[in-house]
Amino acid sequence: PKQHRMYGRYTQELGVYAKEEAARLRDGGVRDGGGLRRNTSVRSRTADLLEYEKDPCAKCQLCASRCQKFLISRVGEDWIFLILLGLLMALVSWVMDYAIAFCQEAQKWMHGGLDSNMLLQYIAWVSYPVVLITFSAGFTQILAPQAVGSGIPEMKTILRGVVLKEYLTFKTFVAKVIGLTCALGSGMPLGKEGPFVHVASLCAALLSKLMAAVFGGIYMNELRNTEMLSAACAVGVGCCFAAPIGGVLFSIEVTSTFFAVRNYWRGFFAATFSAFVFRLLTVSNQEEETITALFKTRFRLDFPFDLQELPAFAILGIACGFGGALFVYLNRHIVECMRKQKTINKFLLRKRLVYPALVTLLVSTLTFPPGFGQFMAGQLTQHESLVALFDNRTWCRQGVAEEFDYISHHHAWKHPQVNVFITLILFIVMKFWMSAVATTMPVPCGAFMPVFLIGAAFGRLVGEIMATMFPDGIHGDVYPIVPGGYAVVGAAALSGAVTHTVSTAVIVFELTGQISHILPVMIAVILANAVAQALQPSLYDSIIRIKKLPYLPELGMGHHEKYNIRVEDIMVRDVRFITLNSSYRDLQEMLLTGHLKTLALVECRDSMILLGSIERLQLQSLLSLQLSRQRRLEYLRQLAQDNGAHDPLPSLTSDSTPSSPCAQVHPNTPTNTSARQVVRFLVSTHLFFLTLVSIPLQIAEWEDQQLDQLVDFKNCKIDPAPFQLVEQTSLHKTHTIFSLLGLGHAYVTSMGRLVGVVSLKELRKAIEGSVTVTGVKVRPPLASFRDSGNSTSVSEVTELHKLCMRHRGLSLCCWYMCQMKCNKSMLVIKQREIADCII
Repeated sequence: PKQHRMYGRYTQELGVYAKEEAARLRDGGVRDGGGLRRNTSVRSRTADLLEYEKDPCAKCQLCASRCQKFLISRVGEDWIFLILLGLLMALVSWVMDYAIAFCQEAQKWMHGGLDSNMLLQYIAWVSYPVVLITFSAGFTQILAPQAVGSGIPEMKTILRGVVLKEYLTFKTFVAKVIGLTCALGSGMPLGKEGPFVHVASLCAALLSKLMAAVFGGIYMNELRNTEMLSAACAVGVGCCFAAPIGGVLFSIEVTSTFFAVRNYWRGFFAATFSAFVFRLLTVSNQEEETITALFKTRFRLDFPFDLQELPAFAILGIACGFGGALFVYLNRHIVECMRKQKTINKFLLRKRLVYPALVTLLVSTLTFPPGFGQFMAGQLTQHESLVALFDNRTWCRQGVAEEFDYISHHHAWKHPQVNVFITLILFIVMKFWMSAVATTMPVPCGAFMPVFLIGAAFGRLVGEIMATMFPDGIHGDVYPIVPGGYAVVGAAALSGAVTHTVSTAVIVFELTGQISHILPVMIAVILANAVAQALQPSLYDSIIRIKKLPYLPELGMGHHEKYNIRVEDIMVRDVRFITLNSSYRDLQEMLLTGHLKTLALVECRDSMILLGSIERLQLQSLLSLQLSRQRRLEYLRQLAQDNGAHDPLPSLTSDSTPSSPCAQVHPNTPTNTSARQVVRFLVSTHLFFLTLVSIPLQIAEWEDQQLDQLVDFKNCKIDPAPFQLVEQTSLHKTHTIFSLLGLGHAYVTSMGRLVGVVSLKELRKAIEGSVTVTGVKVRPPLASFRDSGNSTSVSEVTELHKLCMRHRGLSLCCWYMCQMKCNKSMLVIKQREIADCII
């Protein structure tokens, strides 16, 4: 007896089906699931026991084999992969840092060796970074254009479930590493933290492919690869600054809306191991004596700051919030201005290397040490500048330049005619717009480190002002103000405002090696985030909008109207669907006119009961199977058999024609022989033309009959439970569900009836419409699930057009007719070729 269910029918009773499946499992016929593994394990244990009985010395081999299987199956799934990932990234980071330092020292050597001639000094100082940046831009553009930029926005999109082609390939890895090394070695105000996140993700993807090729199994699981990419993002930050804790937290904040706690230990383990190996390589190379912080500070531990300094730290955080919002706006506005100017845009598209070369020339000219660079410490690298800014000693008291303390690289901040305050103000202003412009160049680069440096300089300026106002401390006691503490607070606050993260505070603690200013840092970072999030999106969300990546924006803060918006207000009511009674012709029209990845399957047009959803590839397979070449050949064979049984002129086409009167009267004359050949040719040609005209018409008629048949969904994979929402679902809940599950679209139903559909496009428009951000130009995405049909492969489009425009192939028959010979064998060959062409 048949049992009915909502989305189909059971053709057998459950008990009978279970017995058959059990029999198939026992016979080893099933190759998937636990049956095969169970049978394989039983066979392997039996073989091991037989081997042990034959050879008693095989006990050690058996034990070793089991240990190997245990290590591969248990430990090798995560621990070995994470260790390899951390080791590889530590090596890559150390080699890149060594190459970057070498390039920067080479520029200083060239500049110092030509001190006798200022013109040659300027040419060497400017041409060196121009060559490196131009090479980086050209090499990246030729090898892998996907390596341009930070990489965090793309990883944020990939971790959401969107597939970005060529972003995790070996070519992109090579282009990212070499291009980033040249870009940072040029001395331009560029960062490396974002690109390192992309590089670590590339390493994880390539390692996953390698391990899958060697071991297979779990390494081929897509969900596990996503988890490894999440851990790789933490490794990228951890090995960049030797900050594993801050790296894990920062990667979670910038790449994930929701984070699975089960991946927490993976990120910490891989990031810690990578940071340890990275710092160990530095010690082994005799660059440092032991493993310490990158920018080690020596602040007072007994009295790091006065409580009355907290308002100054709070004001510093608020100012950094406005500065971070301004940086994001300026960066986006530069890109949009270049895109709006069609003449400039077309010129830059043709001459891709001109823009980075011009920007590098301008920045290098302004930072030329004997020129304007002497007023803004132009000869210092980013690392040297941070070391000087984090120093705990006061540079200037009462603004007197003569009292400047000469230590380390601090002499670069002193000028005979300008005091320290003017130098810091010029450094902040110039580096601010230089960094905003430089990060728009088409080279692998990030913006975290330049922003971090600008924040440190701004904090140092505030600290020096406070030290000047209170030279003996606020209470006039023995505890003076420490300007380096303000620099640490400013660096964390501005970088947190630009990236909309709080974990920059933890990164600062790990970079400096001290946690004495934890309270001021946290206050400033939180206030900076509150101000920046109210004004602008984060830098990475801004890049996502510029590149129009298919990512769902955040809801924002303090907007209560999003709770009053329902799904019924934003859904698309004109839903494209197919029914159980649809014909293949309806299916063909649906595929040719629409570009949806999935189509809804309903019971009928009257009830609109949602039964499931079918992917586009499945529908194309159904249509191709219905009009397949094999079925068309079978129809032609049947047609040929029917025509052969009712041949109207069989005697004229045979070699012996005894019934012909001409053959009986003149059997041996040459004239009779030539006449017989002419008659045979005319008859064959007549039959050929009849076939040429009739077969296409019959094929077209057969296709029409096949297209008018109802679709058979038995050979089609149907998702019986596509994700559904009800009409009263709020926008806030819909955003949470889409972000948590990584959905591309969801159907809206009412009592089981399909009433609409909501996709990323509608949800994004609703969020951007309800959350109005000043100064942000909203652009609709180009890569929602509705536009994904644009990326349909050429083979799919070709098959569809072949099915729809098949009769156009009949024009080839004329070409074959012109090439036809008067030989019977050649005529038969041409007929076969014509049939193949029609099929």
